[in-house]
Amino acid sequence: MSNPPLTGDARLAQLARSKVARKRKDRFVESILLLAACVSVFTTLAIVYILIKESLVFFSQVPLWDFLTDTQWTPLFDDAHFGISVLLAGTLSSSFVALLIAVPLGTIIAIYLSEFAGHKTREVLKPMLELLSGIPTIIYGFFALLVVTPLLQKLMPELPTFNILSAGLVMGIMIIPYVSSLSEDAMRAVPMSLREGAYALGSTRFQTATRVVVPAALSGIASAYILGISRAVGETMILAVAAGMQPNLTLNPMESAATITSFIVQVALGDLPHGSVGYQTIFAAGLTLMLLTLSFNLLGYWLRRKFREAY
Repeated sequence: MSNPPLTGDARLAQLARSKVARKRKDRFVESILLLAACVSVFTTLAIVYILIKESLVFFSQVPLWDFLTDTQWTPLFDDAHFGISVLLAGTLSSSFVALLIAVPLGTIIAIYLSEFAGHKTREVLKPMLELLSGIPTIIYGFFALLVVTPLLQKLMPELPTFNILSAGLVMGIMIIPYVSSLSEDAMRAVPMSLREGAYALGSTRFQTATRVVVPAALSGIASAYILGISRAVGETMILAVAAGMQPNLTLNPMESAATITSFIVQVALGDLPHGSVGYQTIFAAGLTLMLLTLSFNLLGYWLRRKFREAY
């Protein structure tokens, strides 16, 4: 026997119960999503808190002015010096070399994949390109030391075994997928009507790509560049293996140098007692690195806003 039809009041009560159940489910899902979003925020705040707390202990023993202006970095010696500019010079010079490789090649690859490559070609090349970002960075470091450096020494015999140039070149190759993938996504998001308008005016595919698509996608491309810069600044193992970890105040990429990240690895793997000034340097260096990365991210945010308003 079939169930008797619900009366009007019963039907309204059933609808009310199902509506309450849906609201409960929605609130539960929203709570889960909010919790997942808060994890990253809480993690970031915890990192900032630890860096600032431990850095204050360091700066209570080392003047901030000496930290910013001293031209030597020998925190582990008896005659200790704490000039962060030495590590900043190595970090910036290696990042500059990497960006000289990653930015032009990544942009060219993105233009080709977005505007010229066929569907099958794109589906084959893009995953293969993104495999570069999945290779462990220690492998890149040994590749730079054992393959790239000997090749460069054939062209420049005076080049030392440990140098910024080979590490930066390999780091640039590693960063290419970050630049090309995000730039290509930004270009493919450009409306097809802009391309069709350019074709209707007689533009070639190359002219359309470089004079219409790239300017329209410039905010996304700028974000890709900033991500590449942040990835280069934060790289550790390639520089630790191939650049030498020798504190040297120089911007010459054909010399060995230490970077902020490589120094942190050097100290973290050592036997320094916790709470010593030498150990506390890793927190001051980490705070400097975080502020440097933050400045690049703020620059990227400003560029995105600027180009979105322009286009």
